[in-house]
Amino acid sequence: MPTQDSRLLIHRDGDIIQISFVDRNILEETSIQQIGDEIAQLIDESLNPRILINFTDVEHLSSAALGTLITINNRLRQKNGQLRLCTIDPQIHEVFKITKLDKLFQIHETVDEATSSFQ
Repeated sequence: MPTQDSRLLIHRDGDIIQISFVDRNILEETSIQQIGDEIAQLIDESLNPRILINFTDVEHLSSAALGTLITINNRLRQKNGQLRLCTIDPQIHEVFKITKLDKLFQIHETVDEATSSFQ
């Protein structure tokens, strides 16, 4: 995958890996696959991964992107990791509510709230 540009911006804050997106619209299958692969690699490289995904400026998510988030969450749980989501656009947050994914994920309004929620 080195020939492809990353679809993610990654920042480490202590032992928390903060991830945000390059794209405003996360709709294309190839981009979603690449995002999933990049995050999976970050999870695999960590002992007890703590990942914060920041959705600032993301305007649209496809159902495939939601599926990738579920896969990421499952992979994290297998490694005793934790996942937090934050700054989700109200329209996207509504999709999380409709699909009941707001019960699966810990969603916070701000990066600071999400960061302080890690145990």
